[in-house]
Amino acid sequence: MIISASYRTDLPGFYSAWFERRYQAGFCLVANPFDQSLRRVPLTAPEVDGFLFWTRNIAPFVPVLQRLRLDEVPFAVHYTITGYPRELEHRVPASQRAVGLCHELAERFGPDVVVWRYDPVLLTDLTPADWHRRHFESLCRQLAGAANEVVVSFAQMYRKTTLNLRRSGREHGFGYQDPDDEAKRALLTELAAIAAPHGLRLTVCSQRQLLGPGLDDAACVDPGRLSRVAGRPIVAARKPHRTACGCS
Repeated sequence: MIISASYRTDLPGFYSAWFERRYQAGFCLVANPFDQSLRRVPLTAPEVDGFLFWTRNIAPFVPVLQRLRLDEVPFAVHYTITGYPRELEHRVPASQRAVGLCHELAERFGPDVVVWRYDPVLLTDLTPADWHRRHFESLCRQLAGAANEVVVSFAQMYRKTTLNLRRSGREHGFGYQDPDDEAKRALLTELAAIAAPHGLRLTVCSQRQLLGPGLDDAACVDPGRLSRVAGRPIVAARKPHRTACGCS
């Protein structure tokens, strides 16, 4: 079993002490968000083959990763770095700091540990397509050698997302756009071509309608990556998070 921690929150950024205690105990209890029933989840071998962590700030979690490495437990880190203007992201660490931490992870734990996430791709008056081309290229240069894959997806315009964008747009004076699939695919194709010379393979998360030449389906929970980290085969049944998801 591969533990993905977590879709719901930035566990490495905010709950490192909690995770360390639960790892020591060997299990945690996870509440069902709909009926609040509790499920016991093991956190150690033999039930657990490895971990996948999702974060925007790995700094508080590095001691935990060191413990996992000492215990020979494989892990990978999906690290979101977009570097958007503060009008769009006002509570995340600066991208320069995040880039430095990615290089630190790669140096300590190996080149397959870090997966860079450049998502969601959000088109606004502050971040038009040309801004993404230039900014993405800059981040690719900075992250070369720290990661070998960049996962992208366009912002899903859920009702809450739309309301938040409208409110922020009124406050800061910008609008947003949700282009058609053809325009999205064209931009992603350009980003893939930008990423490749920097040793980064671009994959698309849960938006298969945007796939095309040079645009591969992402498998964020990836036993192949964990196998390379572990140096041994790790097998996991396919268990997609969403219909168009390629995860195990």
